[in-house]
Amino acid sequence: MPHLSTAARDLPLFSLAGRVAVVTGGLGLLGREHCRALAEAGATVVVADLEQKDAAAFAHELSRECDSPCLGSELDVVDRESVAKLRDIVLDRFGRLDVLINNAGVNDRVEDRSSSNATPRFEDYPLESWKRLIEVNATGTFLCSQVLGAEMARRRSGSIVNIASTYAVVAPDPALYRRPDATQDFWKSPAYPASKGAILSFTRYLAAYWGAAGVRVNALSPGGVENGQETFFVRNYSSRTPLGRMAQPCDYRGALVFLASDASSYMTGANLVVDGGWTTW
Repeated sequence: MPHLSTAARDLPLFSLAGRVAVVTGGLGLLGREHCRALAEAGATVVVADLEQKDAAAFAHELSRECDSPCLGSELDVVDRESVAKLRDIVLDRFGRLDVLINNAGVNDRVEDRSSSNATPRFEDYPLESWKRLIEVNATGTFLCSQVLGAEMARRRSGSIVNIASTYAVVAPDPALYRRPDATQDFWKSPAYPASKGAILSFTRYLAAYWGAAGVRVNALSPGGVENGQETFFVRNYSSRTPLGRMAQPCDYRGALVFLASDASSYMTGANLVVDGGWTTW
């Protein structure tokens, strides 16, 4: 399969050449894939994450691989001053901002046994865990859109992609996390689907609010990604998916470039579900 950069040359609607794209949470499992997809499509990518050194190192790697002047920058999505500082850095360095991928978030993962906040039943779920997850996932998306999206509205052009989840559309099934011997020590938190559902509503709000300013706002809802989970969980999840497997991290590249580029120029306020058919059943 050719790189997206090659496809972009053949399909100019998908090209992001000359555009500057910020990816929040750019060092995450999907964040790195988002950054790489945008860079391969020709964008200058700003890798924004909590760890400045790691973000800079990854941006250097992207620059070398994709022949694009990418940048790594520190960002705390729940700190308005941090977001404003990122905006100023981007404008000072590149003079424009065209694409914002609101990817940063907290997720309680079945494969992460070190996270005590991921395991309790709803009846025992801590309030502080609820607040933290809502703050990062929902408020972080709000702040980055408010500060960075306003610059796009000022220039009357741009595309915002909010990363949601299939759990914004359907509820988590507790049985997915049940072992073959009927034991279970992980339940998906109530905060995660609540926060992702909020992102879908916020996406529609911004699409209506900034449509006249030339800023498109859409959501991308990915399905579950295989990432070292126990065999029983991968089997449970895959059996519920028409394509018979979990996603690989690279499976969302095409959808992301589509939403960021002119290929989706008449699309706003939409939720693009890419889940192998998970929400079909």
